[in-house]
Amino acid sequence: MEQKKHFICVLLGSMLSISAWGGGLMTNTNYHIAFDRMMARGASFDIDAIYSNPAGLAWGHEGWQLSFNVQKPFQYRNVEATLAQPFAAAVGFEQHKFKGKASANPFVPALFASYKHDKWALGIMAGIVGSGGKVTYKEGIPMFVVPVGGMMSQVASGINAQLPAGYPQVPGDFYNLDAYMQGKQYIYGIQANYSYRFGNHWAAAVGVRANIYNGFSRGHVIATTANPIVQNAMGSGDLLGLNLDVDQKGFGVAPLLSLNYRWKGLTLTGRYEFRTRLNIPNDTKTLQVSAAPTLQPQLASVSPMAAPYQDGVKTRYDMPALLSLAVGYEIRPNLRVTSEFHFFDDKNAKMAGNRQNEIGRGTLEYLYGLEWDINKTFTVSCGAQRTDYAVNDEYQSNTAFACDSYSVGLGGAVNITSHLRVNLGYFCSIYSDYLRQTSYMNIPVGETYSRTNHVFGLGVDYKF
Repeated sequence: MEQKKHFICVLLGSMLSISAWGGGLMTNTNYHIAFDRMMARGASFDIDAIYSNPAGLAWGHEGWQLSFNVQKPFQYRNVEATLAQPFAAAVGFEQHKFKGKASANPFVPALFASYKHDKWALGIMAGIVGSGGKVTYKEGIPMFVVPVGGMMSQVASGINAQLPAGYPQVPGDFYNLDAYMQGKQYIYGIQANYSYRFGNHWAAAVGVRANIYNGFSRGHVIATTANPIVQNAMGSGDLLGLNLDVDQKGFGVAPLLSLNYRWKGLTLTGRYEFRTRLNIPNDTKTLQVSAAPTLQPQLASVSPMAAPYQDGVKTRYDMPALLSLAVGYEIRPNLRVTSEFHFFDDKNAKMAGNRQNEIGRGTLEYLYGLEWDINKTFTVSCGAQRTDYAVNDEYQSNTAFACDSYSVGLGGAVNITSHLRVNLGYFCSIYSDYLRQTSYMNIPVGETYSRTNHVFGLGVDYKF
């Protein structure tokens, strides 16, 4: 019975919101298509500087600018589980890859607008600044399938041990499992900056961003059987069930600071975003756990595990503070290179279940970019990014895991007229697999987490 109680707790504990894509653990950095095609944009003076280099707007286009961008990400998040004997026989497989598909339908938009007059500028940006997608698991994941298989094996063994000699035995596949889960996290951001140039070399900016959280966790896990022997022993053909439907909405505000130094072809920039405190309440539509009659006494012990999903309970999803430093240099008037560094202070941002305690340090990112104006009409660029997390096995889970990655991007821009520019970009991320040793219902499992990510982007800039 203790094993069955633990299984129900595993089910409840696994129903977490899921992050689909981002720069850090909770933060996106790709809004404008110029990022997709160059990566390192920390020394930009174009309209995307509203996010990447707000102080740089003081050297940007005189007058109004507008930009509209759309991106389409394609991401898969896979968990490959490996079991040794005799556990593999009990669960029904030795090795299996559980595939999850992340999506952001139909696309991820971002809007920029700025106005500059002489030494000062105003900039406004709206986009999905954190997380930004949903993940669907259609065939289940190890934390569902392994405990179910282990528990059902025990049920079959217990029933078979009590059957008369020669009586037909309960087979290992006597049950059906229906497991489905979907999680969504979007953090929408509206940012405004004021930039001012001091003399010929220095500029600074102050800003604020309102971050609006919208997410949900929905799913069910239902184990049933049509075997009459098991139905008689358990008191029902409905062995175990969990149904969860929780919406979460809230918002937080964070200030921003930016500094820019420019001398001839050299640009040095710094940008700091303060932590956004997001304490999100549950709007619980459904939270129901059911079990066959012989398991009913165990449900009372599940209440503490169900507490975080009760209506009105709040969960922390802070966006971490971000420090960005960049160096840009014009090798020639039409050839530019940029190197950039990001530090996301994830460890000091509160997370659901205090998962920040399982992080050794904040996330580190290193970015490099090259941009070449072939002529007055065509520009091409490329870039690379390294993302280095410091998470451990206790941080990782089937529904929320982080893998170190290398990203490469390329693309170009076409100046249709002196006022209208079209940007095209593509980048992909190459993730390192993460191997984790864990167990479910005392069944040891080796899990390999892997991800793939491809993003296509199209944007239009217009100068008045």
